[in-house]
Amino acid sequence: MNEHSKDKFGEIASLLSGQRILVAFSGGVDSSVLALLAKKHGERVVLLTVDSILSPQSELANAKKVADELNIESEIIHVNHLEDNEFTKNPRDRCYLCKKKLSSIWIEFAEKQGLDMVVEGTSASDLKGHRPGERALREMGGTSPFLDAGITKDEIRKYAKENGLSVADRPSMACLATRFPYGVQITKKHVNMVDAIEQAVRRIFEVHTIRARFHGDLVRIEVGSDERDKLFDSNKLDELNELAKSIGFTYVAIDAKGYRTGAMDELAIS
Repeated sequence: MNEHSKDKFGEIASLLSGQRILVAFSGGVDSSVLALLAKKHGERVVLLTVDSILSPQSELANAKKVADELNIESEIIHVNHLEDNEFTKNPRDRCYLCKKKLSSIWIEFAEKQGLDMVVEGTSASDLKGHRPGERALREMGGTSPFLDAGITKDEIRKYAKENGLSVADRPSMACLATRFPYGVQITKKHVNMVDAIEQAVRRIFEVHTIRARFHGDLVRIEVGSDERDKLFDSNKLDELNELAKSIGFTYVAIDAKGYRTGAMDELAIS
């Protein structure tokens, strides 16, 4: 790690020093590095993980595993976003509504536990896309130390590798609501369909990065740009097609461009 990066991580160390900290924890590389920093420099740390239908099925198990690896006190709270009618309408400010609800839960939990601050892992790299959730966090009193220090995803991954974290190379995940075009109702059935097809693609093609974009009867598959060649196996494509039909989709399309952050925002802009 270069001196400039060390200085930025030093800023976070100063921020967390002696504090009692709640880390909004998903088990991804960002929140895991933030948790490690909190453990090193804080007085007390609690990791709070949200269990939601909008989280890919594999994520909760991974969060538990990483919390054990870090040996930090952790809690899980169950949240049903689909009870919020405004959220399920899937408006353009969907992420704002979601993050505001989560932030209120984090703040309330921290207050009950006697903690001083709530931190989460948004980085400087995350601001390249549409990120209304960051505004909600600020309004509720939470903090994004990586963002404030100007730390990028690459710097976070380097720190994770240098400190031996198992999630150093783990692909970024995102709430399953991001698979739906704005204005398309988010339902439990459709969320489960998207989650199931992503698991199938990951298993059949052995890819790491996968997003299944919902377009009604059609599902559009994005994989990492460096993994696209793995998709061109006719037998595996036939298997995927049959599985997709059993899940509830009529058509499967492969996105030639591959995965990119904020792909559904392209529809809103066009």
